[in-house]
Amino acid sequence: MADKKDVYSRITDKIIADLEQGVRPWMKPWNADHAAGKITRPLRHNGAPYSGINILNLWMDAVEKGFSAPIWMTFKQAKELGGNVKKGEHGSLSVYANTFTKTELDSDTGEEIERDIPFMKGYTVFNVDQIEGLPEQYYALAKAPEMTPQARIAALEEFFANTGAEIKHGGTRAYYSVSTDYIQMPPFEAFESREKYYATLGHETTHWTRAPARLDRDFGRKRWGDEGYAMEELVAELGSAFLAADLDMTPEIREDHAAYIGSWLKVLKDDKKAIFSAAAHAQRAVELLHHLQPSPALEATVDNEQAMDSHHPGPA
Repeated sequence: MADKKDVYSRITDKIIADLEQGVRPWMKPWNADHAAGKITRPLRHNGAPYSGINILNLWMDAVEKGFSAPIWMTFKQAKELGGNVKKGEHGSLSVYANTFTKTELDSDTGEEIERDIPFMKGYTVFNVDQIEGLPEQYYALAKAPEMTPQARIAALEEFFANTGAEIKHGGTRAYYSVSTDYIQMPPFEAFESREKYYATLGHETTHWTRAPARLDRDFGRKRWGDEGYAMEELVAELGSAFLAADLDMTPEIREDHAAYIGSWLKVLKDDKKAIFSAAAHAQRAVELLHHLQPSPALEATVDNEQAMDSHHPGPA
């Protein structure tokens, strides 16, 4: 088992290494070869999606090791399904968080009080590309898309409309206005592709979830470019990537956000827990957007395998 400090450092250092090369690791995990989907979150052996920091970490490992399948499982789960991890294969780190109760003396009253202490542990999972002998469906190739491009656009339009966000079109800038609570988008025709339009809309709609009436997300930002601003932009970047995976959108890098890489690097180097916090906040934002749908497109996975910030939302 990786200890707590090692879990934070191992994942954060991988992301820092990519960012230092100008690469956003959450923008690379797309593969059209597998039946589980062209664009998907990493999935457990039972088809349930991973959440929070596990999405980023397993995406990065899939890209680094060239896996085409999005499905992961432990050594024991593979054995129970009749499979065997191939000789010489090395697993990937997955994490889960929980709390333990500590009894201590209250400094003011001298009485014993109980306090919940969050902790994180790591465990090893293997991609199905590393396992032989599993049931055939785990190796199935991708099927032809069932939706036409026109139907896909209609589905995306319906998804964003169902959130109830006020979306205005016009001008040359895309942004979310906190004070007036609306999203401003350039005209659809102004974008180079529909993918860029919907990726940008996903980013701004993630920002929209931060309003006090919704998730009340505030990192103490006071001016453009400060640490709080950088954290909120990181949450929106991750939220847009998670939405792309859930809605079968093609993710697009916003070139105007290249300037944020330096500020993200500073935040991540100063606080090894920051990416865990950002991923957890992005998870909550996307879950809110799904729950605003008449029939939620993605059931939230509530378990202990989420980032520590499900118990401790802010960077510590």
